Amino acid sequence: MKTILWPLRLGAFYLVIIPATILIATFGWLCAPFPDIVCYRIITSWSHIFIWWAKVSCGLKYQVLNRENLPAAPFVVLCNHQSMWETIFMQVLLPPQSWVLKRELLFIPFFGWGLALIKPIAIDRSSSNAVRDTLEKGVARIKSGRCVVFYPEGTRVAPGVERRYSRSGAALAIAANVPVVPIAHNAGNFWPRGPWIKQPGTITVIIGAAIATQGQDATAITEIARSWIESQKQLMQPKG
Repeated sequence: MKTILWPLRLGAFYLVIIPATILIATFGWLCAPFPDIVCYRIITSWSHIFIWWAKVSCGLKYQVLNRENLPAAPFVVLCNHQSMWETIFMQVLLPPQSWVLKRELLFIPFFGWGLALIKPIAIDRSSSNAVRDTLEKGVARIKSGRCVVFYPEGTRVAPGVERRYSRSGAALAIAANVPVVPIAHNAGNFWPRGPWIKQPGTITVIIGAAIATQGQDATAITEIARSWIESQKQLMQPKG
């Protein structure tokens, strides 16, 4: 019975999410002349719908631990990257934000067009100026009061696998004189790489203590965040 019902639940998920993506992106462009925060609220309403409907249709629940560790905005987030889920959930969990992403994502019809409206830090990874552009755009976003979210592994990484962390997020936090907040999760156990596979269950998201950046260097900050995130990932791995 479970095998029969699962494709139906997945179909119900996309039956709502695809039209919602088209409608919200289109409406968002109509609101483009309004202040940035108006566009942000409209476009990120899609994220709230997505997370809620994934819970209802696919049984993909979540729990957040240590919310009290979130400081007042702005700050820089370093989060591990296992699936698409956490990139959407961060817009539900955190204050208004920008995040670093591949420029190519902005070219995806409707989805990418909506992303462009909320001013992410879109980077051409092949450019020799990618790091400089990240810092310049990131400082500007922080000065406007936004948080900036980094996925320092650079790509989605399967649960149980470790990858080198980029120092760009820590470098931005130092340049902007804001703290770094490490966040760990196990979304890849339920939504592995590939958009069609989703398993019911409860994703755990853990917020670490903020890391002060004054007087620190990017390598040390990144290592503190990496060590904490990787330790939490191990604790969240299924036993046996």
